[in-house]
Amino acid sequence: MILLYKGKTKDVYDLEDGHYLLQFKDDMTGEGGVFDPGSNAVGLSVSGAGIAGLKMTVHFMNLFNAQGIHTHFVSSDLEKATMTVLPATKFGRGVEVICRFRAVGSFIRRYGDYIPSGAALPDYVEMTLKDDERGDPLINKDALHALNIMHSAEYDVIAEMARKIARITRDELAKKGMELYDIKLEFGRTGGRICLIDEISGGNMRVFRDGQPMDPLTLSALAIL
Repeated sequence: MILLYKGKTKDVYDLEDGHYLLQFKDDMTGEGGVFDPGSNAVGLSVSGAGIAGLKMTVHFMNLFNAQGIHTHFVSSDLEKATMTVLPATKFGRGVEVICRFRAVGSFIRRYGDYIPSGAALPDYVEMTLKDDERGDPLINKDALHALNIMHSAEYDVIAEMARKIARITRDELAKKGMELYDIKLEFGRTGGRICLIDEISGGNMRVFRDGQPMDPLTLSALAIL
């Protein structure tokens, strides 16, 4: 097993059988000890966060696979907080795809002169480059194509996949009395097709219940009941 990459919340290993292994950690993104899924830095570490994130990821990956959405998920080991996945090629150095149902976070910081905070959005999809030094800059379809990061047709496929995944997640959480405000996804190429990669957990979404933001551990516990 060879360490390929040390991430903020997961480490990635190359396995001898051609699969990758994701090691979930208890670290979470945020600032000053406060969780923030939009942050580019580790802001806190909470015991049990890694396993909670893995359990939620497995739950949703199985749900997506059952509905015909391609993912990189192969298997998991909850005791070791690991997930085995198909190897995937990223788009460029990584592109984050955000689907928003409400105007919060960086969206309201950019466009707050035109829309009130918390206003409903129509399954709005936007993409950013994974680039901590430049603050994960927003990028459009033409720029992704011009930079040879993603073909225009791939952009359309990914945007529609993101909307479908976000709607499934939103509807699943709504059954438990929770509201999904936004979700951050990542996609890659594997086996000649585009698939969902990385994780689906409380660490990459904003969810509210009774008007209050939910912490990732509570969210994870309720989401898989």
